[in-house]
Amino acid sequence: MREDLTRVRRLVVKIGSSLLTHDGEGLDRPALQEWVAQIAALVERGCEVVLVSSGAVACGMQRLGMKARPRALHQLQALAAVGQMGLVEAYETAFARHGRQAAQVLLTHDDLADRRRYLNARSALRSLLAMTVVPVINENDTVATEEIRFGDNDTLAALVANLIEADLLVILTDQAGLYDRDPRTDASAVLIEDGVAGDPALLAMAGGAGLLGRGGMRTKLTAAAKAARSGASTVICAGREPRVLVRVLAGEVIGTRLRPVATRWAARKQWLAARLSVRGQLVLDAGAVRVLREAGRSLLPVGIQGVRGDFARGEMVACVDAEGREVARGLVNYGAGEIEQIRGHASDDIERLLGYTDEPEVIHRDNLVLV
Repeated sequence: MREDLTRVRRLVVKIGSSLLTHDGEGLDRPALQEWVAQIAALVERGCEVVLVSSGAVACGMQRLGMKARPRALHQLQALAAVGQMGLVEAYETAFARHGRQAAQVLLTHDDLADRRRYLNARSALRSLLAMTVVPVINENDTVATEEIRFGDNDTLAALVANLIEADLLVILTDQAGLYDRDPRTDASAVLIEDGVAGDPALLAMAGGAGLLGRGGMRTKLTAAAKAARSGASTVICAGREPRVLVRVLAGEVIGTRLRPVATRWAARKQWLAARLSVRGQLVLDAGAVRVLREAGRSLLPVGIQGVRGDFARGEMVACVDAEGREVARGLVNYGAGEIEQIRGHASDDIERLLGYTDEPEVIHRDNLVLV
């Protein structure tokens, strides 16, 4: 048993093109409806689920009667635009059968590389999850270019796991997991049930990509290493196994489980600390210092006494006490000028003072680490 997986409360599920399109024979609606039913069951029991779905290009190929995946970027973009229509309609219909709302979210690499857009995407996804809506995410293939595209939805799923601080990434594929040798050519191949994300020995066992997908087992292992940066475990397993998602979260040993080296919060701290240099300081009163240190809460404007430096939304700042000793650091939801206007005030006053509200917190606790 993988007992720790029974305590997962936030997860990212990635479904590959070969599963969704039945190896190019068209969108497999019965299979899609089964995965949606499992996700709906997880949401019903209190889990927050983000779905990263491949299949737009493959669905577009099927709709237009194309058998071979084109190589030209503009053709792939056009196919994605056609296929996305069918994909979204299928998900919306399937979730509605369970009384659940879904939301389409299209991302490019720039959305997660840019500080402000990163926080905007995070806030939007967090709001959707709070509303028990299931975000359905895909790469924005219609506008992505070679320079900014993720390249595969395994990588996208891992970055989303970082973005929302997920406990677990589940990658559903057409293979049972990672084998020590290629099971298609070697009947003695053994399934690797457990490993450490980022282990070079595991990468040496992986193969290449399939006919319809851009990724392969190597990209899934690389994705697991990326997800582990913020402390998430990864399970790579066969999507057509009965009740596969429910069984994974019940702790059943299924597929390949890849563990992060560090604990979730230790990994998160390392990821945040290495991500950006400090661009300014917030001077906190004694009450705010105590709340951060003892209660692990978010930083609210009421506890801020002063602002030092010129920084923008999404940049890293240090939180210091009245004597200048650093207490914590994190990514701010407001720029220096905005914080200067709202410091010392209650969160309910933000809209009156600024004319709008992005977040009630200056730094959310998930984007703040103690020093």
